[in-house]
Amino acid sequence: MSVRYSWTDGIFLKIVNIIVYVLFLGSNIYTVAAPSDIYFTGKETYITPAPWAFLIWTVIHILLLGTIIYQFFPDGKRTIIDAISWRLPLLGVLNAIFVNLWARQSYIAAFIFALFVSSAVTHIYYIVKKHHASQSLADELFIHLPFSLYHGWTTVLVILTVFEAFGNNALHDKAGVWTKVLVFLALFFLEATAATYAFSTPEGDLPASIAICWSLFAIFAHQPSTGFIHWSALAFSILSLVWVLKGAYGLFVRSRASGGIRLEDPERAPLVGAN
Repeated sequence: MSVRYSWTDGIFLKIVNIIVYVLFLGSNIYTVAAPSDIYFTGKETYITPAPWAFLIWTVIHILLLGTIIYQFFPDGKRTIIDAISWRLPLLGVLNAIFVNLWARQSYIAAFIFALFVSSAVTHIYYIVKKHHASQSLADELFIHLPFSLYHGWTTVLVILTVFEAFGNNALHDKAGVWTKVLVFLALFFLEATAATYAFSTPEGDLPASIAICWSLFAIFAHQPSTGFIHWSALAFSILSLVWVLKGAYGLFVRSRASGGIRLEDPERAPLVGAN
């Protein structure tokens, strides 16, 4: 005998998710609306991306708004409430703390919370990709897509905040040999992560690869003063774009073979994390 679904099932957690989503959204609006726009007045490092890199937050917010609405539907409730459960509001709280610390230029604390955010996203990412295969377009748009994008983006955030916490200020200090080496290794790590996403399955995890590729191009655009870093960023950007195209081609081939589009293979989900 099947159990009849009611939109009030799990209503307490659903309300908490709504409240935390507003908190999460508000924390990012604060970074833009504050008297000093953190995207233009924060610490400049030799891996700081162009401000437009952070537009990816807008995409994540829109997709997660769909997630919040989708939790009131039976299919959404099974994954968001029953499987992800309290991990989603925990992620929202951790992210809000991280953003506010970062906006206040408390970079060491922000780096620590970036690791917490990355860990929380990775856990949700694993649950969604490994145990909850996409069964519909709504599953893809409001569950799989936002957490793939979020996962790739938090990997970038960890790299950015570690340089803000412990790296040189690009406005006051010239890039020495060790700075260039560390930036090069960080760029290589991001590109390798994009490749890992691309090769983890036949079609890869396209949204996560796109998040990293987008960020690498933003770093290239914002770092023209140091030739080695500038052109290294371009090289790794182009390589990451190759992995994006590889994933897009694999997705196209798979969609033609199966008659539908799925952005990843949940049976063999990658466990790529920044921590």
